[in-house]
Parts: sequence; C-alpha cells; structure tokens
Amino acid sequence: MSEATTAWPVMSVAKAHALLTAPGSAFEMETVEIEGHALRTWKNAPRSLAQILLASRLHGERDCIVLGEDRMSFEGHYRAACTLARVLREDHGITRGDRVAIAMRNLPEWSVAFWAAAACGAIVVPLNAWFTGQELEFTLADCGARVAIVDHERLLRIEARRGALHALDTVIVARPDPGVELHGALRWEDTLGPVNGYGDLPDTTLPPIDIAPEDEATIFYTSGTTGKPKGALGTHRNICTNVVSAGVSWARAFLRRGERPPAPDAAAPRKAVLLTVPFFHVTGCHSVLATSILAGNKIVLMHRWDADRALELIERERITGFGGVPTIAWQIVEHPRLADYDTSSVETVSYGGAPAPPDLVARIAEVFPATLSGNGYGLTETSAITCYNSSDDYRHRPASVGPAVPVCDVRLMGPDGGEVAPGEPGELWIRGPNVVKGYWNRPEATAAAITDGWLHSGDIARIDDEGFIYILDRAKDMLIRGGENIYCVEVEDALFSHPAVVDAAVIGIPHARLGEEPAALVQLKEGVDASEEELRAHVAARLAAFKVPVRIRMQREPLQRNANGKIMKREIRAQWSGS
Repeated sequence: MSEATTAWPVMSVAKAHALLTAPGSAFEMETVEIEGHALRTWKNAPRSLAQILLASRLHGERDCIVLGEDRMSFEGHYRAACTLARVLREDHGITRGDRVAIAMRNLPEWSVAFWAAAACGAIVVPLNAWFTGQELEFTLADCGARVAIVDHERLLRIEARRGALHALDTVIVARPDPGVELHGALRWEDTLGPVNGYGDLPDTTLPPIDIAPEDEATIFYTSGTTGKPKGALGTHRNICTNVVSAGVSWARAFLRRGERPPAPDAAAPRKAVLLTVPFFHVTGCHSVLATSILAGNKIVLMHRWDADRALELIERERITGFGGVPTIAWQIVEHPRLADYDTSSVETVSYGGAPAPPDLVARIAEVFPATLSGNGYGLTETSAITCYNSSDDYRHRPASVGPAVPVCDVRLMGPDGGEVAPGEPGELWIRGPNVVKGYWNRPEATAAAITDGWLHSGDIARIDDEGFIYILDRAKDMLIRGGENIYCVEVEDALFSHPAVVDAAVIGIPHARLGEEPAALVQLKEGVDASEEELRAHVAARLAAFKVPVRIRMQREPLQRNANGKIMKREIRAQWSGS
C-alpha cells in the first residue's frame, strides 16, 4: 500500500468508481436485462444465496455466530443448514417458491433457518419479532407460509390463531420452554440438537436445485407504521448485489486518499461484528448476515440492546465493528464508563436506517481516533445499500449518506412528475439490480411505488455536484409552515449539535393560521441539563426563524423507535396531540 498523499481527495468519485469497476476487477460490472430493463450488475456477485452458503464452508472451524455461551462454527452452520434444508424439502415437501416464515429474536437458529430455506428454493419470509399475534397472523396469512420457524415467545403469540392460517402446515419451534405443551409444533432440537453440537451433525449436502439470480428469495414486510404491512418481494440477485455493494464504498475511500485498496488475504484475521439490529431487517440480514457469512466474519449477538453489555462484548469478543443506528453509536461514545473497557479492537463504526447528526462522526473520531466511521442509506425495497459514505468522505460531508454505488442510478423528481433543477430538493428515485420486484400480491401498490423500474423512495433529498446524496426528510413528514417548507432533519441536526442532546425528533403540530408549526421531542444526556429556551436559542442561531420549534419537550429515556431504528413519529404525534 502506498503512502497517503496530503491533498484530499486525490481523485473524483467518478474516477474512483471507473477504476474499481474496470474489466478484470473485483467490482467489474456487466449489463443484464432484468424485468425488461437493461441494468448494470456486479459481474462477480454470487448467483444465489445457496452459492454463498456453499462458499461459507471454506471458513471451517472459525466462529460464525456467538450468543452467550453458544458458539457455532462455520462448519457447524453449514451442516445444520444443509440438514434443515433436506428436512424442509424431503419431510415437509417445501419446493421452489413455497414460503417459509421465520419469527424469532436474534438467535443462531435464525441464520440456520434463513440459509436452509433459501438454499432449498423457498421464499424466506423474515417476520418482525415485535409483531403482535394479530400482526403475525396477518403476515403469515398474507404470504401463505407453509412452514413457520419460531421461538417460544412467537409460538405463544400464534398458537391460538393456527386455525385461521389455512396454508400453514408445519410449525417448528426453537428453544421451547421445558415442559410446555407445543400443540403439534415440532421441536427444532429434535432434528438439529443444541447449537454447540452442530459441527457433529452428519456431513450432508444441499438439495439438488438450480437457483437462478432472478428467482424470488425473500419477502420482507415493511414496518407497518401506516396501515397494513406490505411484503417487499426480493430476489437472490437483490441480496447478492448488496453483498458486493457493501465493499465498494470502503474500497473507494482508499482511492480517494491516494492509497491502493488492500488485496484479499485469506490468512488475515477475520472481523468480528457486534450485531445490534434485528436479522429480520435488511440491514441485519443483507448487510451484516449475508456479508459476514461470505467473508468469514464472526457475528456476536445480544439478547437485547444494552450499552453496558455491548462494551463487555466488545472487550471479550474483540469486536472490530459495531453500529446499527446512530443512537447506538452515541450511547457507546458517551458511555460514562467507556474508559473501563478495552475497545482497542474497534476498527469501524457504521450505521444507517435513521438520520445521523453531523457531529457524530467527529465524536467517534475523538473517542476512537484510529476508527473509520460510515453512514449509509437504503430501504427494504432496495435490499439495503443504495449509497454509502465512509472514511474521509464522511468526515468532510458528515450530513451526506454518500454517492450511489456504481450499479445504482438515482434522480430527484418533483411533484409534477419531472426531474427537478440541479441543486434543488426532490423525491429520490432509485433504479438498479438491488430494487425488489414489487409488493407481494399488491399490484396497485407496486405500480404506485415503481415506475419503469424506478423506485419512488418517498424521501426528499438533494444531490451535490459530485453525486453525494443528502436526505432531507420523508416526503410525508415535511412541514409546510405558512407556505415555507421545513425539512425536519435539518432542525433535528441543529438540535443534535447541542451538547446536551442525545436524540431528537421534529414533528408538525397544527396551527389555525399557518397550517402547522415545528415542535420537537429530545432526549437529554444523563447528568446534563438544558432548558427549552436554551435549545430554541441554539436552533435560532443556526436556522431561519420559521424553522425554530415553537415547543420542545425533553426526556431522559430514549425516543420511541421501531425495529428498523426509525423514530415512530406517528406515535409521537399522537402522544403530543393527546396531552
């Protein structure tokens, strides 16, 4: 690797992408017709999830997934997935296109179930473990799942609803409570035994089925904060695209610094990732699970997020990367006992799924000076990554989520259906091999969300002259105060920059004359105080007067977020109007 130059950047994003995607390179592209559209794709991406699973066996006895005292090696993971794939196909008749649902918290068994179902040609349906029994019933019925693989808590939620689920033939329960009646559900352990014994399972093979890149692989249901959830139907190519896209931004960072990206080294120590988001979200599944299974990285799980426990695991498991959503990074870097733990193994802090305060990157650099940080943007419908901002690019543009990865096209559209003028905000539209086929059994919703291959993100953004994308707000959450547009994220960023603020959410509250006005709910740091007047003055010093919240409420407990890490503004509005 060459020495970094003092000038930065030494090349444009366009030139870096051209070098990275040149013929013969790891990120080489080719054009493929998908759903009638000629799209750039990663030439060297795996063809299917089954191919990733097969490749993962090369990592042998290295730790694959760790939860407490449970340690599953890559060899054990492979044998368990192959065994379960055979059982699903031969004992339960699961074949190409059948739906297999997974409803459990983050457990090692979740990964085995996912790869087994995908490798036998089924469509995997990861369900939100936070769903109520009613929501689980709706999604299981909507997708027509033939098999549901659950943990004990989810079993209890669907037990009384089995009669309404006419397609559901089989329920397999992992880690059932001892002595509890399972009412016809099958015990996971009767087939696979305990996690620590997976490496002793018979050496079997995957079912003989040829899976093509465009075959349907997953249905991820949207969070459902507005109406019934919709199932985003993804393909094997969608997920395998994300596996490659995850690496291109980090490689680009080396070129922008004037360094050569390091060559793959099979003997190099593997990474260890602390997973703080659910597997049932595309960040946890596509960006962490799929990439780690292919690369041979260890995934360390937590029963639930707890900053103290996270620091213990960082020290014990020599964690090299953590993140998830910005508030998790904040809780680590601001932890009062951070210095009591050995965090020297940390190399990256990355996050996505929610807006990040621009000064977070500076705080991370202060606490972990040798660490690279990054912020990405994507949707369930884009199979995770659309763009990513890392390393020096992130330090110089902390408010940006980065440029689109080379296989993605983006553009900004106005309410009249035309592209907006350069420099103006508009709704972000995305096209590429990562965009899902549509919504399961929702042709009208699919037609409303995808136009000629372009996904309407619903997010308001602007794009600078080098292609860096700035997410300004959700289109539906943008405030209009007396005819003036207010992008909530801009006000939230101003609040974030106050030293007492950990988290912030800006909403609109009704006003008889102006239509609506901005108001804010903020989480204050432990041991630090700030008054409403102080916070309003802080925002007023940074933004136009019409953008200053007319009311600010403060609390010590974290703001309410859904499983995807997004602030639940609908609930905040309801609480505000009801008080």
